[in-house]
Amino acid sequence: MKPSRSILSWILASAFGGGGTLVGAESSQAPTVNLGYATYQGAYNGSYGLNIWKSIRYATPPVGKLRWQAPQPPAWDNKQVTPAVDQPPLCPQTGPYGVPASYGFNSGPGDEDCLYLNVYGAPDASNLPVFVWIHGGGYGVLGAVYDPTELIKANDNGLIVVEIQYRLGAFGFLSSAEVKEHGQLNVGLLDQRLALEWVQKHISKFGGDPSRVTIGGESAGGGSVLLHASAYGGKQTNLFQNIIAASPYLPSTYQYNDTAPTAHYDKFVEFAGCSDASSTFDCLVAAESSALQNASGTVSTTQGYYGSWAFVPSIDGDYIQQRPSVQLLEGKVTGKRLLVGNNANEGVLLTDPEVNSREKYDSFVSTTFPLFTPEDVTSLNTAYEIDSLLSGDGIRYDTLGYTGPTALYQSGFATGIQQAVFNLAAETNFVCPAQWFAEAFSSGSRQAWKYQYSLTPSYHGADLNSYFAIDATWPSPGFKHAMRKIYGSFIINNTPVISVEDATAGESNATVPIGSDGNIQWPEFDLEGRTQMNLNTTGGTVTGTAIPPYLNFYIRDGSGIVNTLNLSNSYTWEGGRGRRCDFWRDVSERVPQ
Repeated sequence: MKPSRSILSWILASAFGGGGTLVGAESSQAPTVNLGYATYQGAYNGSYGLNIWKSIRYATPPVGKLRWQAPQPPAWDNKQVTPAVDQPPLCPQTGPYGVPASYGFNSGPGDEDCLYLNVYGAPDASNLPVFVWIHGGGYGVLGAVYDPTELIKANDNGLIVVEIQYRLGAFGFLSSAEVKEHGQLNVGLLDQRLALEWVQKHISKFGGDPSRVTIGGESAGGGSVLLHASAYGGKQTNLFQNIIAASPYLPSTYQYNDTAPTAHYDKFVEFAGCSDASSTFDCLVAAESSALQNASGTVSTTQGYYGSWAFVPSIDGDYIQQRPSVQLLEGKVTGKRLLVGNNANEGVLLTDPEVNSREKYDSFVSTTFPLFTPEDVTSLNTAYEIDSLLSGDGIRYDTLGYTGPTALYQSGFATGIQQAVFNLAAETNFVCPAQWFAEAFSSGSRQAWKYQYSLTPSYHGADLNSYFAIDATWPSPGFKHAMRKIYGSFIINNTPVISVEDATAGESNATVPIGSDGNIQWPEFDLEGRTQMNLNTTGGTVTGTAIPPYLNFYIRDGSGIVNTLNLSNSYTWEGGRGRRCDFWRDVSERVPQ
């Protein structure tokens, strides 16, 4: 068993594309674009044949009186050409409660002037489809740090990619009656929306077609696109046509003035030194950024339960009008097509790994779901077969999904009650929201396709290596090619169906469902079949690695790895996952979700 770097080092392996200044850029061919309010000069990357602009401002700096207000378009500043070759500054980072620092989801200083985006596209681009990427990180950490050049290259430079940043932590998602009265709720989501409006107005100058926009994201980014599809009651906004939601994160979504967000607001006020002010909101607006950043991080990392963030979207009665699970059930969404998926082991990383006995499990449930009735707890224990599970240390290995043993008590990360907790957290936060999202797009003229990412390892966020990371040694090159083609086909052709040649990566012993015309078979998701594509690999060498203090997992690498894709029923998958998602929907008012 070999030690590893932090989990984010794995997730973001070589994702920065050099981090700051562009690697392989050729200044002699530096592209310039006039946006009216500003002119930016990017760089040409000869290795990929792409023009790349970084740190394009899409909003006025949200500092001072603009804190907790809706973002405003940038002011006119076109007196000179502005270089656009360095990564934008990260927004202030706010980490979750209890997660070890070695995992990388940590609070840290940032710059409130962070509302920038990056654009990648070929020099000769014209009317190409556009992929807008919204980063994850629990609505608290990360930024526009991913490198999409390999994704674009795999699809013959046939798309434009835009990556955006938005306000995080308390800066983006502070909720209370006072914020509602004096400011704006969910400003992080409104930042994202303004960036989408920017795309509609300006992307044609980069060779993009504003009528062919796909919005996508992973984790909180996937949750963000779910919320944008539900925005204003699901009324059509014409800001996007397609949606890619990878592991859509749906944490507890409270009314803005409920007890939980109000308690976080009060603690934020206290730690910011504003408790004695006549107007706490005005005090926060006038406070030093360092004090607010420290308060945001302190609240989130000291108030809550393991893996939770204090500041997340709330129901504001405007942009978010209902609990998401209710609105999805009613099918009130916008957009034409959806590609949605989850990983096999979403609960790992953000779930307490020390819950390995019945006593600890009972405490975990009461802490995580404080609104549950005794009847809810009984139903939960029945759904997850808790009374029949063992607490011992069994042999860890990945499940097949369609036959026993199942994720109820078995995975490559844990067994028994510990695995039950991982799976329970996975299903309520990520997997069932993905299922509900697919169901919402299964009526009328909308279309949906669903998948599960089952590669070893398949912890939350591991799939990012498949479509972004440049030098990561896993997954295999053949699988990364297939995954990038799936994304590209959905963005360009409005379907994730790809050729058998791309799906197998040319390996004759790969296994994929064969369709017609040389393509794979991948039926649309509907309420009758609930078909999902299981994405996996086999072969190669399986070796162990570790990220202290808790995370131990396996990696499949070396030669001989081949893709294994097969179709399954997502309702009966993993011992009846659909029934458990029905349970979560039944109790969603008390999650709340």
